[in-house]
Amino acid sequence: MTIAYDGFKYKGWQRQKDTDLTIQGKIEAVLSKMTGEAILLVGCGRTDSGVHAENYIANFHTKCAFSINTMMDYLYEYLPEDIGIKAIEEVAERFHARYNVKSKTYIYNINNNKYRDVFNRKYSYHLPDKLSIAEMRQAAEVLIGSHDFQSFTNMRNSDKSTIRTINYINIIEKNGLLVIEVNGNGFLLNMVRIIVGTLIEVGKGNLKPIDVEKTLNEKKRSEAGPLAQAKGLFLRDVIY
Repeated sequence: MTIAYDGFKYKGWQRQKDTDLTIQGKIEAVLSKMTGEAILLVGCGRTDSGVHAENYIANFHTKCAFSINTMMDYLYEYLPEDIGIKAIEEVAERFHARYNVKSKTYIYNINNNKYRDVFNRKYSYHLPDKLSIAEMRQAAEVLIGSHDFQSFTNMRNSDKSTIRTINYINIIEKNGLLVIEVNGNGFLLNMVRIIVGTLIEVGKGNLKPIDVEKTLNEKKRSEAGPLAQAKGLFLRDVIY
């Protein structure tokens, strides 16, 4: 199942006990109503509160015999307007939307113009400061490859590995809009937003590209930049 959603009013992907404002919870409720079964969605990962997705992948098991077109029509009718199902297909029984992921691509939108964009204000971070794009690109190069990204996560007290591989970071500038594209084999809690926050600090001149290398080596969250606002972040693609 390929899902697109506007995460602005939601508390993230993962179902939570104290709120019904999660993407997973909304879709599971509709699927369960449609099939008469207790449907459990397996997602390709968690997205934070306020983060969006263009092509989020999830899978579920069902015994129902509805056609894919019938499912699509039902979901279209009963899901809220800010959650859309782009495609449904049958997969192998052993397919796992999270564990079978080879890479993910996130993009982060920065409106670097003097004035905010009225219509895109929910989907980009307005930052009118003058930025050194060249230095941001130099700093991004430091992060490419396999590293311990402990400095770039808010995950604490965990035995899980903090080593991840970044395949590429592209910084694209057009008409005052800055798009930071990050592709990797997996991401830690808040990792992309902290990377973006750090690159912004480099762009402002508060950090140098060499400082980013030191940040990696220090393995301390306090050495990295601030957590960038959630609203500018989109999960763009997932590759299996």
